[in-house]
Amino acid sequence: MPKANEQWKVLPHGKLSEIDPDILTVTGYIQVPLTRLPRRMTVARLTGGRLVIFSAIALEEKCMQRLESFGRPAFLVVPSDKHRLDAKAWKDRYPAMQVVAPEGSRKKVEELVPVDTAEPRFDDPNVQFVTVPGTGGHEAALVIKTADGTTLVLNDLVGNIRNSSGFGGWFLRLMNFAGDEPHIPRPVKWTMIDDPAALRAQLLLWAELPKLRRVLVSHGEPVDFQPAEALRDLAQSLAHDQPERTRAAA
Repeated sequence: MPKANEQWKVLPHGKLSEIDPDILTVTGYIQVPLTRLPRRMTVARLTGGRLVIFSAIALEEKCMQRLESFGRPAFLVVPSDKHRLDAKAWKDRYPAMQVVAPEGSRKKVEELVPVDTAEPRFDDPNVQFVTVPGTGGHEAALVIKTADGTTLVLNDLVGNIRNSSGFGGWFLRLMNFAGDEPHIPRPVKWTMIDDPAALRAQLLLWAELPKLRRVLVSHGEPVDFQPAEALRDLAQSLAHDQPERTRAAA
């Protein structure tokens, strides 16, 4: 992954879009070996106009002005130690923000920015921070409930990149970051998941969330067509891949 930014550095990104009256999202791009990788930031509005920033991206000023008109940045969620690129720049811009990271990623995140907590208190029953079971405490997620339904925000657990092309696209498809349907990427299975059964159980629980409208992922398009069924398929894929993981460990 690219070296973390010490200052506010705007990399290519798209439009900051409202997908729910209390949720904004934007997709940016970073250059990695072989290809350009999409990355997503999600913003959830809490009671009192406070904002949770999940997987922060430094945006151009016009977009930042819109974000600030949406609410006050209060929590900066660094969802894993691989998503630290703009964390320091955001903390420097908004010093009062609480920095949140899952406990398993805390040490590496703190190489760049102090972490205030791994168990944030949002004081809003409709937004829940989750340290994802089965990931060794390294991955975080959000569950956001609004009048329009429920949005699940994941990080690296699911890849859903569409329309990838060229050699880089071939590599992303090979690694299951890209394809015609959501997948758990191979590197995630190989290096992040330490308890497939626990993660599978969590995916099945999320599939039962009331009025589940969409799953937002850091790398790829939203999963908004039959998201509950997609989560069940992903859970099932963990059961199917257990022999592969066993051989890899050996």
